[in-house]
Amino acid sequence: MTEQPLAPALRPFEGLGRWAIAIVESLGRFGGFLAQAVAALVTPPFKLWPLIGRINYIGFRSLLIILLTGAFTGMVLGLQIFLTLSRFGAEAFLGPAVALSIIRELGPVLAALMVTGRAGSALTAELGIMRITEQVDALTVMALSPMRYLVVPSLLAGLITFPLMTALFDLIGIFGGYLVGVELLGLSQGTYWGEMQTFVNRGDIMIGFWKSLSFGVIVTWVCTYKGFHVSRGAEGVAQATTQAVVLSSVLILVWDYFLGSVLP
Repeated sequence: MTEQPLAPALRPFEGLGRWAIAIVESLGRFGGFLAQAVAALVTPPFKLWPLIGRINYIGFRSLLIILLTGAFTGMVLGLQIFLTLSRFGAEAFLGPAVALSIIRELGPVLAALMVTGRAGSALTAELGIMRITEQVDALTVMALSPMRYLVVPSLLAGLITFPLMTALFDLIGIFGGYLVGVELLGLSQGTYWGEMQTFVNRGDIMIGFWKSLSFGVIVTWVCTYKGFHVSRGAEGVAQATTQAVVLSSVLILVWDYFLGSVLP
């Protein structure tokens, strides 16, 4: 029995339905990929040297851009917040304003975005090239799990390095705000640090920690997935790299808003 063509008035709904089905299928593939990675993560034996290599690849090589971005973010915040607070005669609150802005929001988000642009794109391109040159298939033929050797070390490295890089970003950013507020604009050093100790508590630090931890999973998950499922040819690698960076960046911002609205 042949399928009857839809009426012209219903064709836009058919396109919408196909789009919705494609989105659901894509989410299913993403979730299945993460489930396989978690299963390989908890299945012995554990590979230490690939993990160390990924920590160096994702974390250590991103330190310079993290330090530069953190320093100038703190300096810009220090300048703009000081100019804003001076209109209300509240310059004394510069320290906690800079610290809370960086620790709760800007530190985890900007650190994750910087690592996505530097290490995430390179990770997708590397796995994509391995896919199109059939190196991933060679691991499968040799009865070696590509998930264990290629994805799990990246996922673990993201969990380890993202909170550490966020902590460095926070420290450098707060010190950058100190340079501008105290050394350049003349705010008292005791006021800057003293008010910060009064208003910043452990809960604020834990919010930034959980955000950075979840961003580490998101970035490595998306980038390795896109690298594993790249289409053939150099154009496919370039397209997958672009999609990985864009999707990771959007998910970072969406998840940041979600956590910010849920966490106290």
